Amino acid sequence: MGRTRIFSSSKFFQPSDGEPVRSIVTESKDAVVVAWYIKPGQAIPAHTHPNGQDTWTVLSGKGDYYLDKAGTTKSIAAGDVVVAHTGCVHGVFNNGDEPLVFISVVSPADAGYQLVSLEDSFALHPSLIIQSTGL
Repeated sequence: MGRTRIFSSSKFFQPSDGEPVRSIVTESKDAVVVAWYIKPGQAIPAHTHPNGQDTWTVLSGKGDYYLDKAGTTKSIAAGDVVVAHTGCVHGVFNNGDEPLVFISVVSPADAGYQLVSLEDSFALHPSLIIQSTGL
């Protein structure tokens, strides 16, 4: 019959009072599809995928999306599709009143992951001081 091709994303969102939970919807050598549920005040730390691309489809909520090591951000919101090309700094801080919910597709699956230290991250979002920086 083959592999499952249709998934209900709502079954994968995992709210957490700690750091956001990376919930894998499906994966192959070509891509990893991940469901994210980021509560207000939570963040996905700035990082890169040195060998691949990360594309987000924002389903609900809003946040400050990291664009570079200087901590420059741009607002993202429901309906946006956000692309971090190979090696581009990205991450997000939920600055809204509701959860930021999105689907991420990292391609290829072995795109790698490297945390990035933002020069102004604590000045931008003091609440990050008390959060873990690992995923």
